[in-house]
Amino acid sequence: MKKDKYRILLVDDEEDILEFLGYNLKKEGYKVYKAVNGLEAVEKAKAKHPDLILMDVMMPEMDGITAVQEIRKIPKLEEILVVFLTARSDDHSQIAGFEAGADDYVSKPVKIKVLMSRIHALLRRTSKKTEEKSLIKIKGLAIDNEKYSVKKNGKEITLPKKEFLLLNLLAGSPNKVFSREEILSKVWGEKVVVGDRTIDVHVRKIREKIGMDYISTLKGVGYRFND
Repeated sequence: MKKDKYRILLVDDEEDILEFLGYNLKKEGYKVYKAVNGLEAVEKAKAKHPDLILMDVMMPEMDGITAVQEIRKIPKLEEILVVFLTARSDDHSQIAGFEAGADDYVSKPVKIKVLMSRIHALLRRTSKKTEEKSLIKIKGLAIDNEKYSVKKNGKEITLPKKEFLLLNLLAGSPNKVFSREEILSKVWGEKVVVGDRTIDVHVRKIREKIGMDYISTLKGVGYRFND
């Protein structure tokens, strides 16, 4: 894993912690950005698209948990890794952090070797998943998850975001039957209310663009991408 490929956003309202952690992260080869509160963290995340955020919990302007909730609402940022840094070690604080979307939780004072080990493990795990799923090649289709692009036999096919996400979901697990509930949850999100016809319409539009033979309908069950 080449660490210089990875961008880390470090968020804390204490300047000495920013300097201390920033120095050690740069020493390890990471590209480091800094923010001093949750509001600035959201803006920096939008601008820099970091791979991982080290986020303090208790901060002025906007606390870390609220900041992560806001970041998770942004589609292009919802997969960013988040490690909370906090002096609070009570269960309630940790639960709130994980419910906000944390991938890990580190208590202050931070032990550098432990923190670096956790960062390395998180990025390595994510790197493997990205390499496995960033490009799907199947039956003449090339689906690039990073570029949001689809090609059929080398010819570009334009799909709106929801159609792309639906095709990517199905093609990522060929021959697996996805229920309507699973599709709605993974493509639209559990909090978004849409009708069953929404899926049908999106599948129909995808078939019109890539061909009728790729996706099968299992009546009363869901959909399957045919290998």
